[in-house]
Amino acid sequence: MNPSRFAHSLSRALLPVLALAAGACTQGTGGAGGGPPGGEPPPVPVTAMRLEPRTVALPFELNGRLEGSREVEVRARVAGILLERHYTEGQPVKKGQSLYLIDPAPYRAEVQVAEAKVAEEQAKLARAEREVARLAPLLAAHAASQRDYDNAVSEVELARATVLSAQAQLDRSRLDLSYTRVEAPIAGISGRAEHSEGSLVSPDENGLLTRIVQVQPIWVRFSVSDQVLWSLKKAIAERRVTSPTPRELEVEVVTADGSTYPERGRVNFSASTVESATGSVELRAELPNAAGDLLPGQFVRVRLLGIERPGALLVPQRAVQQGQAGKFVFVLGAGDVAEVKPVVVGSWLGEEWLIESGLEAGEQVLVDGVVKVRPGAKVVVSEGSPAPAGAGH
Repeated sequence: MNPSRFAHSLSRALLPVLALAAGACTQGTGGAGGGPPGGEPPPVPVTAMRLEPRTVALPFELNGRLEGSREVEVRARVAGILLERHYTEGQPVKKGQSLYLIDPAPYRAEVQVAEAKVAEEQAKLARAEREVARLAPLLAAHAASQRDYDNAVSEVELARATVLSAQAQLDRSRLDLSYTRVEAPIAGISGRAEHSEGSLVSPDENGLLTRIVQVQPIWVRFSVSDQVLWSLKKAIAERRVTSPTPRELEVEVVTADGSTYPERGRVNFSASTVESATGSVELRAELPNAAGDLLPGQFVRVRLLGIERPGALLVPQRAVQQGQAGKFVFVLGAGDVAEVKPVVVGSWLGEEWLIESGLEAGEQVLVDGVVKVRPGAKVVVSEGSPAPAGAGH
C-alpha cells in the first residue's frame, strides 16, 4: 500500500478518539467555568433586624379649619347718624373699648324730657301725700268724710304708680343714650367697618357695624369618619390600642407650609351624633395661640396625640416586598436560609410599616440586600445593624 494513503486513513480513524479524549480532559479540569457541575452559588450578604415589640403612637391626621373661639357681630342698638369711628380696622380691640359714636343729641333731649316728666310726677305725688296728711286728722274729728279720705289715698297710690312709670321711661332714655357709644363686647381682632362716618344706621335695617373675632384662644374644627372612629373604638375595646378620653386628647396643628405649630391644644368638644351628610363625627380643639399667628379661616392638618399601639412590631419599608399574592418579607430561617413570610401591614409610621399579622417577636427580618435574595437561598448576615432608611441597597 502507498505509504501516504496509509497515513491519511490512520489519521481519519484516530480523529473521533482524539475528540473524545479532549472532551474528557476538559470535563476533568472544570472547563472554562472553573466550578463543578451543579455547584451552589455563594451566600448573599444581607443585613437583618430582630423584631422587638414596642409602644408606638398611631398617626391620626385629619383636615381641619381654624375659627375664633368667640365671633360676634357689633350692631347698632339705636338709630342715628354715625359721627365717629374710634378703632382701626383689622387691629386688636379690648373689651369695652369704644368703637363708634352715634349722634347722641336726640337721645340727650329724650333724657331731659324724661327727667322733667319724673319731676312732674313726683310733685303730683307729694301733693297727694299732703292731701292725705291733711284729711287724716279731720277724719278722726269727724270733720271730713270717709269718702274724701279714701279718694285722697287712691290719688297717692295712683301718683306713685305714675312716678314709677316716668322713672322707667327715664331709665330707658338713659339706656338709649348709652347705646350711642358702641363698645366692643369682647376682646379680639376687629373686622372691616360696614359703614363710614355720616351714614344713617338703624337696628332693623343696616345695623351691622363690624365683626370681632377672639383668636386667643383659637378653635380648630375637624371631623373623623364614622368608619375610622368605629375601628378605633373596637381596637380600644380589644386592648390593641390605648387612648385617653376625647376630652383628654391633645392635638398638633400642621400649617399650610408643612410645619408643626409649636403650641399644642386639647379637644374641648366631641359631637354625640354622626352627621348624615358626611358620615363623620365633628370634634373641636382649643389652642392658646399666644402669639396670635393662627387666624380664623385657615385650613390646617390636625394630628391627634395620645393614641398608642402597645406591643407593636415594625419593619423598615424597604424590607417589605410586593408579590402577586400580596406583601411579604424574608426572614432568617434555620441554617441561614431565607424564608418567605406573607405579612399584612397597617399604618405607615415614618419610614416603617406597622405589621398587623404574619410576624412574631424575635424573628430576624432581612432588610438590606433582599433584592438578590431568593426563597430558600443561603444568606450571610453582615455585622452591625441595617443601613439607615433611605440608604441604597
